[in-house]
Amino acid sequence: MRFTVSAPHDTPKLLVLAVDDEPPGLAQLKHCLEANAHVGRVLPAVDASEALRLLGSDDEYIRARKQRGLPPVDAVFADINMPGLSGMEMSRVFASLNPAPVLVFVTGHSEEAVEAFDLGAVDYVLKPARQERIDKAVSRVVEKIEAASGRRRPSDSDRGRDDEVIPVELAGTTKLIPRSSVRWVEAQGDYARLFTTEGSHLVRIPLAQLEERWAKAGFVRIHRSFLVSLPLITELRMGQGGYQVVIGNEEKVLPVSRRHTRALKDKLVGSSRLG
Repeated sequence: MRFTVSAPHDTPKLLVLAVDDEPPGLAQLKHCLEANAHVGRVLPAVDASEALRLLGSDDEYIRARKQRGLPPVDAVFADINMPGLSGMEMSRVFASLNPAPVLVFVTGHSEEAVEAFDLGAVDYVLKPARQERIDKAVSRVVEKIEAASGRRRPSDSDRGRDDEVIPVELAGTTKLIPRSSVRWVEAQGDYARLFTTEGSHLVRIPLAQLEERWAKAGFVRIHRSFLVSLPLITELRMGQGGYQVVIGNEEKVLPVSRRHTRALKDKLVGSSRLG
């Protein structure tokens, strides 16, 4: 049985660029994308050079999009390891466009997931491409475009569908950690340690970058070294040396710096968590 995603009648169809140097992989990716109700047209390219030529061509759809102030395509689904210009190098070119298309990587290699996250990719799909997995990636593309255009604002009820994944390296393999599983984050130099219910993971992302990216998802800075999921704060109390917060059922206690106390109290009051 094929799983497809129904597109709302008022949602514009997506123009998608699919890039893969392996013909079977490109054919499968194109097939999965065309089977998704959100996708209107797929432009296939066998390498980065052809992809760049397509975006600079006089194609009527691309020309019309540029005249309307839109990126040349809505999204790019690209392999990473390709001859000549790699998918990662090509995506740096796409990411520098203003406005830029949404990036998704579809690859048989997981070791570059961290760099893909740094480029702002919304998803990282491992081959072989499956219809259900491509549908999920397309949904993330749609949500990113709608959020950027102001047509949709994420709510608590659908936050799970808009959940960002964070690639972490574990013993030579890459594991994708959903943001919703992160309870708090601790700065460790230019890195950050994510604490989940299952343990902790070190990622090559500064805490300040996560603070900016996750603010709309309910994460708040309570200290120069700590970022916390606001809904998981069960108590704000005075301890030795200043205020502290208690996180969830595990009763983890974290310090609150003086400079962040006022803002944290305001956020707690605003979310009806503090009397």
